[in-house]
Amino acid sequence: MKAKKNIALLMGGDSGEFEVSVSSAAVIRKSLDESRYNVFPIMVRAGEWIYLPDSKTGIPVDKNSFSVLAHDNRIFFDGAFIAIHGTPGEDGRLQGYLDMMHVPYTSCDLTTSAITFNKYFCNDLAVKYGMNVAETVLIRHMQSWSAGELIQKTGLPCFVKPNKSGSSCGVSKVYDAGELATAIDKAFAEDDEVLVQQYIKGRELACGVFRHKGEIVVLPVTEVISKKDFFDYEAKYTEGMAEEITPASLTGTELAECNHMTAYLYEKFNCKGVVRFDYFLDNGKLWFLEVNTVPGFSEGSIVPKQAVAAGYSLSEFFSILIEEALAGTK
Repeated sequence: MKAKKNIALLMGGDSGEFEVSVSSAAVIRKSLDESRYNVFPIMVRAGEWIYLPDSKTGIPVDKNSFSVLAHDNRIFFDGAFIAIHGTPGEDGRLQGYLDMMHVPYTSCDLTTSAITFNKYFCNDLAVKYGMNVAETVLIRHMQSWSAGELIQKTGLPCFVKPNKSGSSCGVSKVYDAGELATAIDKAFAEDDEVLVQQYIKGRELACGVFRHKGEIVVLPVTEVISKKDFFDYEAKYTEGMAEEITPASLTGTELAECNHMTAYLYEKFNCKGVVRFDYFLDNGKLWFLEVNTVPGFSEGSIVPKQAVAAGYSLSEFFSILIEEALAGTK
């Protein structure tokens, strides 16, 4: 009988997506096959890494060796399941640490994580890869800007968003030039760089993708229909605020194009683990929106629903992600 693997389940983080991460980790922990894995939930926040064996106990992680002392035994980890959205789990920082510790993990590597988390850099690459990308202006902290020049570039309405953030934290849809200052200040509260971006009117699509046994597997496409003006944080995480249709009602041509683009970008960005690509579909034309290298895994998240729609149990799906990560080190 094979020995069970010790898996560090990393959750928390230092962004506005903290609660989403905790919810994701709860689903992963509940779903992982206990006959194959010993799961160690570890809360990462504000420089503190704490192993949480139960609701009342917290054991500090030794970051010099990435290990914990539990029941007088020093426990080292065979792999890490990253469930931290935003920093430090999605921007490459945690990946760099785990690389130095020689611990395999379930997400993209440091370079891919850092580049795709920076929406401005990611958009530039997507354009080079032949994708349609909305007109975008980058504003850095303390940099002056002109409402007239921004609107001339992007038009109205437009979106204002943090450059490095997720779950639509700090995002606003702006209809009037007089709203720009408030929207930009809101985005700067989340990040030191802000994007002002052209509004693309169309259907919003989300497509999960992962690699299994050398083959890229594209999950069923989801169409997101928000009951708010756009798919903001409330719409994403409040029951009944958005309709998510999986599989999306697409023509054969639209589905083939979405699947092709998703597999193509997964390769071009050198992705690992499961990734979610988001698009707008406008009159048969796909527009690249963003990459989520640590997508949500909570009960209401899109990728778990797509995996179930594709015929996987969550236990099977999460096991595949772990085994792919472990196999990558052999």
